[in-house]
Amino acid sequence: MSSPFDYFVVFAEMRTGSNFLEANLNALDGVACVGEAFNPHFIGYPNKTEILEISQQMRDADPQCLIDAVRDARGVLAGFRFFHDHDPRVLGLVLSDPRCAKIILTRNPLDSYVSWKIAKETGQWKLTNIKRRKEAQARFDAEEFARHVEALQDFQVFLLNSLQRSGQTPFYVAYEDLQDLAVMNGLAQWLGVPARLDQLDDNLKRQNPSPVTSKVVNAGEMVEALSGLDRFNLTRTPNFEPRRGPAVPTYVTGAVTPLIYLPVRGGPEDEVRRWMADLDGVVDAALGTGLNQKQVRGWLKGNEGHRSFTVLRHPLARAHSAFCHRILNKGPGCFTKIRNTLRRQFNLLIPEDSPGPDYGRADHRAAFEAFLEFVRMNLAGQTAIRIDGSWCSQAQALNSFSDFVSPDLILREDEIASDLPALARRFGHAEPPEPPRAAPDTPIPLGDIYDDALEALAADIYQRDYILFGFGKWAGSQA
Repeated sequence: MSSPFDYFVVFAEMRTGSNFLEANLNALDGVACVGEAFNPHFIGYPNKTEILEISQQMRDADPQCLIDAVRDARGVLAGFRFFHDHDPRVLGLVLSDPRCAKIILTRNPLDSYVSWKIAKETGQWKLTNIKRRKEAQARFDAEEFARHVEALQDFQVFLLNSLQRSGQTPFYVAYEDLQDLAVMNGLAQWLGVPARLDQLDDNLKRQNPSPVTSKVVNAGEMVEALSGLDRFNLTRTPNFEPRRGPAVPTYVTGAVTPLIYLPVRGGPEDEVRRWMADLDGVVDAALGTGLNQKQVRGWLKGNEGHRSFTVLRHPLARAHSAFCHRILNKGPGCFTKIRNTLRRQFNLLIPEDSPGPDYGRADHRAAFEAFLEFVRMNLAGQTAIRIDGSWCSQAQALNSFSDFVSPDLILREDEIASDLPALARRFGHAEPPEPPRAAPDTPIPLGDIYDDALEALAADIYQRDYILFGFGKWAGSQA
């Protein structure tokens, strides 16, 4: 049998049974696990100075050299254990390599946390002789445990998504599976090695076999703290929006003042651009726009002390602006094909052409409410129409920026009259201009149809934006 893999990595964490798993892997003929090869504080094991003729200094200078040594180990299928806080440079190298077998070991995070606390208390990280077992109880710390769980979950989601995107399948092993001989031999088969185990390694002993409530001195506090955890993530806001690109060509760089504006579509883009031009006493065309990533990198390098910023608009006002500019009023900027589809398939009661004198407030409110219902379905991935940047969530837009440049200043539209001039003063503008106010949407401004029902609908559709950015009821100051 020839293995489909050249080497392997065991993704695990402290107190998940990784030592026991390694011992059983090493008990297989033709398999060698070399420990925590990329632990930043040692190489392989605490008492080692090198593994596979690679020193810690050589590894730190170039992690690829140790990966190559593991992959090219003679006569064995070699691998190593990797924890979430090990050398992050290694992740991209092994996750992108389909010839590297990925074994993912998991354990109930509460059990691993309490075991870790006890090991810290006793100093006993392995147990080979039951007579030397040290007993202790841990003190449960709710905040510390929350950080522990968050780190583990983030790393597991990262692994899952990385392997999904590259079409790779890992071998999952739970802590409880480690005592199952058939599972261990199934792992050997998956690795493509002919050897099988007759029995499991009996050198390592389970250190704390009692119930978890008896392992802590404050079991009552632990139970109360855990009861407040949302185990099934009931309060999570589902997000079905596709990832967007960083939209680099939309960035606007100052003509003189080292400011770079990252526009969120549907926000006060024109008003901010005019302010940037007025600030430097130039025409709008003198601002840097339509740049590619190389040009933006050059600008960033050439403008030490620069500030990057974006401006958020209240979600309801932004949706109304998108409705008026992209759907309702025919003309430049209107999405004609989407407009026609909304009229035909989604019963959006708007005139075939731009609204005339007979288009009243009641018509406008009904049409806008229908548009919001379309946006709800659109953002949930329930329509065949693209999710346009004009009405995607602002949280998703900011996430997309972070793939290239993250704004270091996030402003709200109703505050830019004071915040933008304050930003300009940092660059020596003693009397900076005030930003122009956005013109009311036409033909009917939001203030003429606003009510609590529309606000509640927007808050439901853009729940992430309301929660993440602290939006409350629309105050009308943007109109």
